Amino acid sequence: MKKESLIALAAPLIIGLAFTVCAPAATAATTPRKTSIVVGADTTFPPFETEKNGEVTGFDIDMIKEIAKAEGLKVSIKTMPFNGIIPSLQAGSVDAAVAGITILASRMKNVDFSDAYYRSGLSVLVKKGSGIKRFADLKGHVVATKKATSSVDYMLKHGIPASHIKQFQNIDSAYQALVTGGADAVVFDNPVNVNFKNMHKGVEVVGNLLTGEYYGIAVSKKEAWLVDTLNSGLAKIKANGEYKRLFVKFFGGDMSGVVNEVKKPSAVAVSD
Repeated sequence: MKKESLIALAAPLIIGLAFTVCAPAATAATTPRKTSIVVGADTTFPPFETEKNGEVTGFDIDMIKEIAKAEGLKVSIKTMPFNGIIPSLQAGSVDAAVAGITILASRMKNVDFSDAYYRSGLSVLVKKGSGIKRFADLKGHVVATKKATSSVDYMLKHGIPASHIKQFQNIDSAYQALVTGGADAVVFDNPVNVNFKNMHKGVEVVGNLLTGEYYGIAVSKKEAWLVDTLNSGLAKIKANGEYKRLFVKFFGGDMSGVVNEVKKPSAVAVSD
């Protein structure tokens, strides 16, 4: 048989083999992504998340809905305590979560994060006339905060013994402890402290911000594709003005937390 004939016969076989080898990769690449996602949220973190008359609302809730809308996704909100969010993401019972979640290096071992969407920090809230003027003055005092948050890590690392830290399931209980005398101060995320101060005349935020930290949308590592999708949606709502409109709606136009540039989680993660 001529050499040319052998080549002609072999060519279809080679093409067929190549198609067989490449087919699984092509199938994986074209596997459709979810068209709807379940998002975990803790509703005790106003004005980011709260629940009124059975409706979950807040900055984070509106934001994730706008991001999903921009990317053609449907969202269902699943409420849970803050300390249940990371385990739920690990188990895959939720795809993502919004709850004013600080991007921490330790959390990045268990979940992924979107680009940062809010710049925050911890502050000290006290009763007016307490004599407490800064964090250093908290020595010997009882301090309230929310369980499993970065505020607990900060206080333990900066000289507040665990016996002097009252941890509550929700921040409202911590504020109640301050108002009723069960605690001398609250150390928590500044925008939430400021929100409480604006509604209660007898308290004040004292001293400087204790940290500079960023919030991100936490994503289950089982749904790694979602990170790029959420980042794309976040960029779109920044471009169309919806992102800043949310600051007007929920923060009265205070733009101190706006993140204009892209802040990757690895660049802003706080060590704890």
